[in-house]
Amino acid sequence: MGDIGGGAAASAEGVALIPAPGEVSAAGARCVVDADTGIEAAEDAERVARWLRSTVGAATGLPFAPCREGESRIRDGRVRLRIVPALADELGGPEAYRLCAENRLVTLDGASEAGLFWAAGTFRQLLGPEAFRRAPVSGRSTWEFPAVTVRDSPRFGWRGLLLDVARHFMPKDGVLRYLDLMAAHKLNVLHLHLTDDQGWRIEIGRYPKLTETGSWRARTKFGHRASPRWEEKPHGGYYTQDDIREIVAYAAERHITVVPEIDVPGHSQAALAAYPELGNTDVIDTTALSVRDTWGINSNVLAPTDTTLRFYEGVFEEVLEMFPSRFIHIGGDECPKDQWRKSPAAQERIAELGLADEGRLQSWFVRHFDTWLAARGRRLIGWDEILEGGLAPGAAVSSWRGYEGGVTAARAGHDVVMCPEQYVYLDHRQAPGEEEPVPIGFVRTLEDVYRFEPVPAALTEAEARHVLGTQANVWTEVLEDAGRVDYQAFPRLAAFAEVAWSRLPAPAARDFADFERRMAVHYRRLDALGVAYRPPAGPRPWQRRPGVPGRPLDGPPPRG
Repeated sequence: MGDIGGGAAASAEGVALIPAPGEVSAAGARCVVDADTGIEAAEDAERVARWLRSTVGAATGLPFAPCREGESRIRDGRVRLRIVPALADELGGPEAYRLCAENRLVTLDGASEAGLFWAAGTFRQLLGPEAFRRAPVSGRSTWEFPAVTVRDSPRFGWRGLLLDVARHFMPKDGVLRYLDLMAAHKLNVLHLHLTDDQGWRIEIGRYPKLTETGSWRARTKFGHRASPRWEEKPHGGYYTQDDIREIVAYAAERHITVVPEIDVPGHSQAALAAYPELGNTDVIDTTALSVRDTWGINSNVLAPTDTTLRFYEGVFEEVLEMFPSRFIHIGGDECPKDQWRKSPAAQERIAELGLADEGRLQSWFVRHFDTWLAARGRRLIGWDEILEGGLAPGAAVSSWRGYEGGVTAARAGHDVVMCPEQYVYLDHRQAPGEEEPVPIGFVRTLEDVYRFEPVPAALTEAEARHVLGTQANVWTEVLEDAGRVDYQAFPRLAAFAEVAWSRLPAPAARDFADFERRMAVHYRRLDALGVAYRPPAGPRPWQRRPGVPGRPLDGPPPRG
């Protein structure tokens, strides 16, 4: 068997798989599925069978009727779904799968239901781009593809995407759509950034003003914060608790975990606008605050009081009811200490706790919620600033300011998700040209993302085991609608998905030319899914934002 990235056959239309599987080999001439092809699934595989009928069945028009073992003759064809736990040891982990397709029989085996689901996703890719539509378009009744055997398992257990729905709200249907897009790329963690200065997006029953007041702003800065332009209309929206439960359930059917982020103690002006008593009332008039309408780091932060702690414990109690995720993200980044330095109440709290300074006060704040979450069987995760001042042993770190935070955390025994800004912040621009819409940050091309290595070279083998995986982040300050999110995310998210899933060689040795050949087919899948990606030749006329200033950074990104 050969690595799919290793030869021209890997880029033939029928096996142009993304992300690249571990092993693929030809098994015969062709495989055929048609109206006589049934699905044979045991009870533990029935949920994946339902997904196949509702997606691939809808796209192809094939009924995929249920059939029991021995009922359907091989000449009638079948797709056989099986959970085979032994594949975990054979191929490497609980998400491993094996696909065997030959003649009129397709066998999908997964080490778990998740592995079986990823096998079904590979089967969908083999059928061709039309299998990614929502209804048949060709009228054909027979679907042929190369007969192959695929053996595969992911490199990382955390293959994530952050969607920032706080800066620009993404309606529920948009989130569900992104869960489908993630599933199509074998990504399995949705980090949902729900609160910030510019909006509070989740209903909390005991604190109704968080959404009544905190979920909308009167106007919005258009472009970078230095832009003189404003969109002079209210912006807002939030998810009801039933919306959240629907999102979580929809994700679970696709073997995606939804990790919520509720920001503390910074990035909290929307909460302060709703409940002014949470702020540093002895320093500023918090009753005059509104939901913030522009971007950048903000000095209005939570007060380190018992009132604030009890309030957010109430928030997290409801969050835990909605999200079964083991990890709960508390932000912890970009918290200016100016108000705490001026606040007699904050200084009194520092003295009472015997802390050295305001940095240690933030560490105390974070540790409080780490202990609180641990007592309820959950784990705190936060941005790498939470390392400052010391971190409780069970907490995990999202390393965003380069590799350094991840290295420090792993060496201290903390689990890490690698998402360095300079490499996988997909709001950064994709090319140096002036036609790029609202150019932010460093140029990160499709090839740059493909050559990203999540495990820092500085880590020993033992330390590297603390790297849970990696995540691409899509921040939405300058992404005002679904089209802009699509443009920034794709096609780079496809390259990132391969980095997160596939066991690729060292960055310099990766076969980007082969990836591009497979992308030629994958663009057609994205077209079928309705993704407004950036074309290889550059933005289409309607994707540009002439006259809207950004903040481009020149040169290669720092290696830190």
